[in-house]
Amino acid sequence: MTIHREGYQSIGIGTLIFGAINFACFYFFSASLPVLCWVIFFATLFVLLFLVSFFRIPARKLTVGENLVVAPADGKVVVIEEIIDVEYFKTKRLQVSIFMSPANVHVNRNPISGEVVYNQYHKGKYLVAWNPKSSTENERHSVVIKKNNTEILVKQIAGALAKRIVNYLQVGQKVEQTDEMGFIKFGSRVDLLLPIGTKINVELNEVVQGGVTVVATL
Repeated sequence: MTIHREGYQSIGIGTLIFGAINFACFYFFSASLPVLCWVIFFATLFVLLFLVSFFRIPARKLTVGENLVVAPADGKVVVIEEIIDVEYFKTKRLQVSIFMSPANVHVNRNPISGEVVYNQYHKGKYLVAWNPKSSTENERHSVVIKKNNTEILVKQIAGALAKRIVNYLQVGQKVEQTDEMGFIKFGSRVDLLLPIGTKINVELNEVVQGGVTVVATL
């Protein structure tokens, strides 16, 4: 397991705060309030370990395939439905949405190889990520990757806790399947918009792994 580059600053600040709080507590109150000091120690240790866990990148055997669409994120499949895309395609698409809880790995990966033909950030609300309106009303970052004649839209969506979406891609960039495309801090969601007729290989409420689970077959 490694730590994601987005996490070094957060973990560093968390470590400093953890050290400062516990040093002050045990220095000034260990004699008079030892139980309170230990409660604070374990509470702050839990928060620090959560930060480390949140920014982790576990070692995995990633899935690569010519006609495969792999999961762009860890989490649970909360939507599989046909929708009208109003942002880019302006036509019907199959939407597969993956909800990422704060406990999930939050690295986002390219579902296919290809060329980035669209990249757009949208300001918005911070509705809970499983709310159907979050796809169109929340803060989000949309990317379209084109492979041959097929285009897939990947939408990173901020949730009620997520306040920062990071996206590394640029229009015209050639990307490889399963490489990192970005990161969302804390609970959030990722939508995939696929061509009508795409074979979906997952079910509602199925838990998927980013870069590993095959979501669909083109």
